[in-house]
Amino acid sequence: MKQKKSPKWTRIYKAALSIFTAFVLLDTFVIPHSYSSATPTNGDTVSTASTTGTADTSSSKTASTATDKASTTGTSYSDGNITAKLTTCRESDTNLYVADVTLKSADYLQTFLANGTYGRNITATTSTIAEEANAILAINGDYYGAQQSGYVIRNGVLYRAISSDDSQEDLVIDKDGSFKIVTEGSVTAQQLLDDGAWQVLSFGPGLVENGEVAVSASEEVGKAKTSNPRTAIGQIDALHYVFVVSDGRTSESAGLRLSELASFMQGLGCKTAYNLDGGGSSTMVFNGTVINQPTTNGDTISERKVSDIVSIGY
Repeated sequence: MKQKKSPKWTRIYKAALSIFTAFVLLDTFVIPHSYSSATPTNGDTVSTASTTGTADTSSSKTASTATDKASTTGTSYSDGNITAKLTTCRESDTNLYVADVTLKSADYLQTFLANGTYGRNITATTSTIAEEANAILAINGDYYGAQQSGYVIRNGVLYRAISSDDSQEDLVIDKDGSFKIVTEGSVTAQQLLDDGAWQVLSFGPGLVENGEVAVSASEEVGKAKTSNPRTAIGQIDALHYVFVVSDGRTSESAGLRLSELASFMQGLGCKTAYNLDGGGSSTMVFNGTVINQPTTNGDTISERKVSDIVSIGY
């Protein structure tokens, strides 16, 4: 006859299981884990790419000179290398913020990681990361830290080569600033790096490809069953981009479905457009000011801390 466990040992087992489960959840979603500096110096890095670390003195002087001579308003910035103009509009009962950007060089299209560090649960608000990066314009990125897979290449450095899913669509930004959308099942992260990928963002899906809306009905259901705050980036032409953020989840702004966002990006003239992390993460910072109304649940307007940003600056 099988002996029953005593209530005491049952309680101890349940308590131990609860503690272990709590630790796993904290370790996965809360406890910071730093894996690498996001500003590697010459020498060994987590990447097979060649890096040069921080900008040299001449580059810093050029940036300082350009920003000193910049013409700036609450909705525009221009310094001869970077031109950005912010407009707001309303579509589908939703407030949208559009930054139209033209660059002289792809060097001014950048990404930055929270606290300058690649890792898990390393986060900061978009405005904080933008301030530390001295960004002129910034939007939240793909929040790579919320996932344990999906390609991560930033500024020519390969940080994560684990595929999320064969059908996962990534945005590849090459050194010349050109956009393309690839599926992780069709190419490895190392191949992308070898082919000249400078940034790879893994969220998606792709919204516009070759000027045509690329969001299918199945992606709409799988990625977004309702209207939400959104963040997207698109390329209109060589070194000509749009950064878009929409509000949502409030009485003033309903939010967009992916198909609505894709149509909007196509209407702006994008040949390629890509969906970044949305919801409470969706934030745009322009000239040091948070432009939109970021919210997670609609009750409180505040920024969510994220892993990374996409920005324009020096």
